[in-house]
Amino acid sequence: MSAAVAMTESPLPPLRGRVQAGAALGPATWFRVGGTADWLVRPADGDDLLRLLRRASLPVTVIGAASNLIVRDGGVRGIVLRLARGFGEIEVEADGVVAGAAALDAVVAEHAAAASLSGLEFLSGIPGSIGGAVAMNAGAYGAEVAQVLDWAEVATVDGLLRVRAADLRLSYRRSQLPSGGVVVRARFHARPGDGAAIAARMAEIRESREATQPVRARTGGSTFANPPGHKAWALIDAAGCRGRRLGGAQVSEKHCNFLLNTGEATAADLEDLGEAVRAAVLAHSGVSLEWEIRRIGERSA
Repeated sequence: MSAAVAMTESPLPPLRGRVQAGAALGPATWFRVGGTADWLVRPADGDDLLRLLRRASLPVTVIGAASNLIVRDGGVRGIVLRLARGFGEIEVEADGVVAGAAALDAVVAEHAAAASLSGLEFLSGIPGSIGGAVAMNAGAYGAEVAQVLDWAEVATVDGLLRVRAADLRLSYRRSQLPSGGVVVRARFHARPGDGAAIAARMAEIRESREATQPVRARTGGSTFANPPGHKAWALIDAAGCRGRRLGGAQVSEKHCNFLLNTGEATAADLEDLGEAVRAAVLAHSGVSLEWEIRRIGERSA
């Protein structure tokens, strides 16, 4: 249907931000696969977001930088919400950083480093945005969000809530946000440090990522969470899955907890390959891997 007709029939409240009907989501994801959203909404600011949450009659699915996301080929019903402009501000304080949900993790790390604030260097190794980092308690290189988060501001149907880190009950790659809540801003504490040492640590993280991960491929980061007492990549390797292929999807030869779109993969290829890897690991080691990559939407008929 045309954009004009779509807007006339829109089930959404009037918004100042950008609204698209039948929006292609695949190009926005790091895997570059997937179907369309019935409605893709980028609110202009916090008030716009609250208006949407309070008055929308359709289910809402939130995506961030889409760096650890598979959008299934059948697309996503209802509203896909993506915070962009209006949610990317970064404020550096004497003992921390306040960042909007759309700010990239690596950019927050760079702002902290420029102010000689230590403790947030690990964010430079996480390819995502702050909203997602809080929602999944992202971590890398020996640190995680739970160790540095003071509070998060969360938009809900009841308004904007400031939630203490302790009340989010952060655990390994999980948080307990208020029901239907959307992270819009967060504060991270840091400590004064030596600028040269901070820069050196961030350079070390970048070099490590380049050396050990397929960072220039169409990928989605770590596919599976590390089970207690194990490394997911080691279990996958031991099960003989390094380099395994299905359609246009492949288990990375460089780091076998990464799936790759070699150029012609569908979302189904990637997800089915991931499930085949899970089955192989379970058969070989008895360990059941849990997906760390989010999968949203419907499979094609």
